[in-house]
Amino acid sequence: MTLPASEHRGPLEALGLAGPALPRLAAYLDTLAAWSPRVNLTGARTPAERVRVLVADVVAAAALPEPGRLIDVGSGNGSPGLVLALLRDDLEVTLLEPRARRWAFLREAARATGRGGIRVERRRHDGYLGPPAATLTLRGLALPLAELEPLVRPSGRLIVFGGRPGGGPGFRLTGGGAGLPGGLSVYRRC
Repeated sequence: MTLPASEHRGPLEALGLAGPALPRLAAYLDTLAAWSPRVNLTGARTPAERVRVLVADVVAAAALPEPGRLIDVGSGNGSPGLVLALLRDDLEVTLLEPRARRWAFLREAARATGRGGIRVERRRHDGYLGPPAATLTLRGLALPLAELEPLVRPSGRLIVFGGRPGGGPGFRLTGGGAGLPGGLSVYRRC
């Protein structure tokens, strides 16, 4: 099978990506590049910037999610939740996004990648009715930990890309800052 040309392929290969993740991530980023002018998904304008901003830190943290169910809160442009799904076939990913245009983008991007096991729900975190996950991810949202607790099974992980959520008794910080990419913080649900 001949893969369609993608301007994202070179920057993705520079991260050391190969195998099924490479064409999936290229399809995601190609879809994002096409949709971004209409939906304002990212300020990254070039293929290299999109890979650096949306993929590089997720690749560096790809081993952190536990196998099984992963929920990404406020999925917006697909990073980190969709990117993790494209990197790891052992994850069953649910993307939560309440905004209609971003939800539509995520549905199309997930379809374009050809990777099954990705659910895209148009709802906020506090409206999620499914089972809790082994891992919960979020980027750039300042949500109180108490609001996230029902989404994570006991002893599950919360991985926060950029910033730290508000305090709460249900989680303990297990890693963060130096040694982890992109201001990443990792919590364990008590």
